[in-house]
Amino acid sequence: MANHLTPDELAKEMGIDREEVIRICIEEGVPIYHGKIDKTLFQASHEAVAAGSSSRS
Repeated sequence: MANHLTPDELAKEMGIDREEVIRICIEEGVPIYHGKIDKTLFQASHEAVAAGSSSRS
């Protein structure tokens, strides 16, 4: 299984929009290197963002 995915592949796998993938990468400092994103690093950042937004409610 690939660990570095394009924003489109990652969005499809995570069930979110491509724009949301890119927004999280920019806001959380997840690098996009040669158009690919580390899936593990992105998932950790996405979980942190989701946990932060649910605790604000």
